[in-house]
Amino acid sequence: MSAGIGKGSRKAPSPATPADSDTPHYHGHRDRLRTRFREAGAETLPDYELLELLLFRSIPRRDVKPLAKELIQRFGSFAEVLGAPAARLAEIDGVSETVALDLKVVEASLKRMAKGAVGKRPVLSSWSSVLDYCRMAMAFAEREQFRILFLDKKNILIADEVQQTGTVDHTPVYPREVMRRALELSASAIILVHNHPSGDPTPSGADMRMTRELVDIAKPLGVAIHDHIIVGRDGHASFRSLGLI
Repeated sequence: MSAGIGKGSRKAPSPATPADSDTPHYHGHRDRLRTRFREAGAETLPDYELLELLLFRSIPRRDVKPLAKELIQRFGSFAEVLGAPAARLAEIDGVSETVALDLKVVEASLKRMAKGAVGKRPVLSSWSSVLDYCRMAMAFAEREQFRILFLDKKNILIADEVQQTGTVDHTPVYPREVMRRALELSASAIILVHNHPSGDPTPSGADMRMTRELVDIAKPLGVAIHDHIIVGRDGHASFRSLGLI
């Protein structure tokens, strides 16, 4: 009688372990992306992958790569995603109110950091920080804003105020009100800042006329206008660098 394999001795296939069957496929991707960020630095990551890292905590149980790519495609860049209004972010499928809020908290944190770099040093000796702050604060706003940085005799920031908010292509500016506020704060100098939501920071004729009027009013009052900066998605323009002040 030949030997055979009985029913009780047949080896059953090994069942899949819980880790094999229950772990979503994107968990390995998350670990790899975190490792790349930790070991190679943020500068090695494209915008959508840096955005993924933020979304990991807001959306722990979903593959967020498609969402990150869609957000970048819709708004244009990592910075523009953070700068987008919460209502527009929420138009994207998968962006809940909580996710939109988390992104706006990150944006607010970056603005606070940029403002901190400006507030404790003479402004004219840390000009790149001033430009970084102005772009962070205003470049991606959907409506024009007119902001003034008020400085003391040592060019230290006294106050940073948005004076007016207008439409997509116009903000009303009242030069005498600007000077009144400068005198209230005992400011020795001011820096004018506004944004162009179109993205192009090139000064308009109206921008130049308003600036000349402000210079004419400020001079007899002993208030210097150091610069008028226009910021947009495509860069910035400095009236002083352009020889307009």
